Amino acid sequence: MTSTFADPPGGAPATAVPPAVTAEGVSKVYGSGDAAVHALRGVSARFDRGVFTAIMGPSGSGKSTLMHCLAGLDTVTGGRVVLGDAEITGMGDRRLTMLRRDRVGFVFQAFNLLPTLTAEHNILLPMELAGRKPDRAWFDRVVDVLGLRDRLGHRPSELSGGQQQRVACARAIVARPEVIFADEPTGNLDSRSGTEVLGFLRSSVREMGQTIVMVTHDPVAASYADRVVFLRDGEIVSEIVRPTPAAVLDLLKSLEA
Repeated sequence: MTSTFADPPGGAPATAVPPAVTAEGVSKVYGSGDAAVHALRGVSARFDRGVFTAIMGPSGSGKSTLMHCLAGLDTVTGGRVVLGDAEITGMGDRRLTMLRRDRVGFVFQAFNLLPTLTAEHNILLPMELAGRKPDRAWFDRVVDVLGLRDRLGHRPSELSGGQQQRVACARAIVARPEVIFADEPTGNLDSRSGTEVLGFLRSSVREMGQTIVMVTHDPVAASYADRVVFLRDGEIVSEIVRPTPAAVLDLLKSLEA
């Protein structure tokens, strides 16, 4: 069975603007023979530019596997993944590493900040490694939107969990990536810090035109997205546009029944 995405929210045809990321008939199998686990089963999905999409589903549904395949962090067993105009399926390691560095941003649950660097150096490190000079006006805008101006000289150990995750968000967006992948970005945060981070992610889409694909198990976090895509047993089975926490929770319960 092939799972597909409907048109994006907003009424514009899906073909009007090329999608940020596309999956076509993607399958992922771990192991072989009787021990084979089919994590994804022919998933076809489109993630449009300037849209905040959340991916949800019961445990073992394939949501994290799908995100890792879309981001080029894991290989696919079948099908193809296209990032913008570049097919990443079968791409060599060196070229794929450069593509992720230059065109993709990541925000993970564990923050992944270097403890010996200040917040500012952590934010700018990927660009420095790529040999790119930051746009200081853009850097200033991102830092100010995230409320990090007075924390730039602090190391991660001197920051709260919410501040560390905001540094990770700034690091992801300051390079102007085509798409940001966020894997449970509020999983280690208290509710207040989580709300701050989610608010920034949403504003980065609405005010800065960023594209975000987020995996989450939290209906409240998913309600910050423009749309929520639901997986079960490795297939896309439903989606909600302009989600509310209640609508997301009800659909999740039906999938787990």
